[in-house]
Amino acid sequence: MSLSRRGLLAAGGAVGALAATAAGTGAASAAPAAGKGHGRVRTGFDRLAADGYALLKGEKVGVVTNPTGITSDVRHIVDVMHPDERVDLVAVFGPEHGFRGTAQAGGSEGRYDDPATGLPVYDTYLKSGQPLADVFTASGVDTIVFDIQDAGARFYTYIWTLYDCMEAAALAGKRFVVLDRPNPVTGRAALGPVLDPAFGTFVGRREIAQAHGMTVTELALLFNARFLAEQPVDLRIVKMSGWKRSDFFDTTGLPWVPPSPNMPTPDTALVYSGTCLFEGTNLSEGRGTTRPFELLGAEGIDHRWAAAANALDLPGVAFREAYFAPTFSKFQGRTVGGVQVHVQDREVFDPVRTGIALLVTAKQTWSGFAWRADNWIDKLTGNTRVRTMIDAGADTDEVVGAWAQDLAAFRAVRKRYLQYR
Repeated sequence: MSLSRRGLLAAGGAVGALAATAAGTGAASAAPAAGKGHGRVRTGFDRLAADGYALLKGEKVGVVTNPTGITSDVRHIVDVMHPDERVDLVAVFGPEHGFRGTAQAGGSEGRYDDPATGLPVYDTYLKSGQPLADVFTASGVDTIVFDIQDAGARFYTYIWTLYDCMEAAALAGKRFVVLDRPNPVTGRAALGPVLDPAFGTFVGRREIAQAHGMTVTELALLFNARFLAEQPVDLRIVKMSGWKRSDFFDTTGLPWVPPSPNMPTPDTALVYSGTCLFEGTNLSEGRGTTRPFELLGAEGIDHRWAAAANALDLPGVAFREAYFAPTFSKFQGRTVGGVQVHVQDREVFDPVRTGIALLVTAKQTWSGFAWRADNWIDKLTGNTRVRTMIDAGADTDEVVGAWAQDLAAFRAVRKRYLQYR
């Protein structure tokens, strides 16, 4: 389907494309004008609906989404589209945690019929390639729409649900539409190590930075042109209006829905791309508390860890000695000691450097520090260097410096697919 057949959307009286971008070209339409103040961001779905779903006309549509797929008045997009005669919605596809969000980490809802709409819900979690293509074929859809709020980190699995669904849609001969939402921690910069493809898993399929600094439509364009180039999907993107790369989520005026059970607030997302690295250790990453990824600790840790971390004088962040008892996950029901991460100036805060600094100081100040036996840290960082350098006694600057060349190369690639100023 070409632009000439679907036309262009006029946004706010100004000529602008909905961003119906041809698959594999990587071409970017002009960025929309920035909103005048807070509360002016319109998501990709908002713009799609305002255009009367013209991009979906005549198509049997399936939607890959979860509880974050909502309108500005907090209605779910499936509940909005289902009764609307202008769109033929025939299926829903649920990722990790499920379409309605009932499953914890590492779980999904399986195949069922949604009680609210009667629509069949198919499970995409841990499916990829031909098996996922077969699910799309069996569903009877012509076009697959993706609308999920990301958290901005390479190991947050929804972007790999996006990747897997794009690849499977290409195999099944389906068209793919990505509806954009904000990167909640801004889109200003890419940070951290770039994944070595030898370490590819569902927490990092391909070679992007640990904090990618992109939106899901930008990632979709990059994926299609760089990683799916041999068989690109017929891709369309629907951009936001009013979003700037410097916008944090709380400046958008959009409602926040936890994308997963342990991502309760935008503050969680702010630290997540760094402190999630503690999943690769024997310390608690705060799961089972009201501040996951902001609280970190283990039995036997005391005030010395917070003191060592504060002594580094990292920009925009301070660390408080903290004690907590997780209600599930590591150390369930046991009181542990550690730190709470307090971001004091998010404009200068670097979550990945902070995460590395906390790993370095935890190992220095607690004799019980250990990596997970399966070296999960290598999957999270995308290589062995972080683990082996910290084990060899490297400091924070040395570890961070080791990925500088790879990160510079990724930043150069990333620039080609950015859609917003």
